[in-house]
Amino acid sequence: MSKAEEFLKIEKDKYSKIYVDITYAIDNISPFLDKSVLKNRKYVSKIHILKKYIEFIDAAMLETNKSGFLGMFKNDKSVDLIKDYRDENLDSLNQLEKCSKCQCLNCTANCEFDSCLGCKDNSKIVSCDHKKINVTKHDNFTLNLTNNKTGDDDRYIVLSTLQNVEVDNKYIIIQNIITKEKFILHYYPGISEDTYGEITDPEEFDFIVSTFQSIEEF
Repeated sequence: MSKAEEFLKIEKDKYSKIYVDITYAIDNISPFLDKSVLKNRKYVSKIHILKKYIEFIDAAMLETNKSGFLGMFKNDKSVDLIKDYRDENLDSLNQLEKCSKCQCLNCTANCEFDSCLGCKDNSKIVSCDHKKINVTKHDNFTLNLTNNKTGDDDRYIVLSTLQNVEVDNKYIIIQNIITKEKFILHYYPGISEDTYGEITDPEEFDFIVSTFQSIEEF
């Protein structure tokens, strides 16, 4: 198997599964959701990008099978074009992969959460009880925050964000990249800048800790 054929097979296997999972979910939930709700699902608005990518891969695989060894240069050129399309749409393709594993994928509940409207890139909801709290995991979500004690800027990885619709609160769990110390804060997403606040209620704090600990394996 040539490098071109190997690349095409890997991409085909990976993205075909994602496409099947998402299109199957859309077919399942469409009868139960208003069109206005459905179109706000990220995977609905972006699925055409994945469909086109798979069509490109299929066309290249067909051409590879036809041309054989003599078409090696042409095959490599086709692969380059496919890689260009993938790179141009990588954010959407990565998000669709997250969507295929998100708790919202097959959900038809009367949702009070932010759901896709509050979803950051490369994120997915890993836990949702459909009535009170949900938990979102993020990839490549980092923050620069000022240490109140030292005045220095520290860099943090965002481990998770949570939303409690019963009390209309959001929370963020961060970890210092250097010290590995974790912090749990109130989270106030803004249009131009997010802000954060201390959790002063011990019961509220303990609830967020226990909720996060229950999904740490995801």
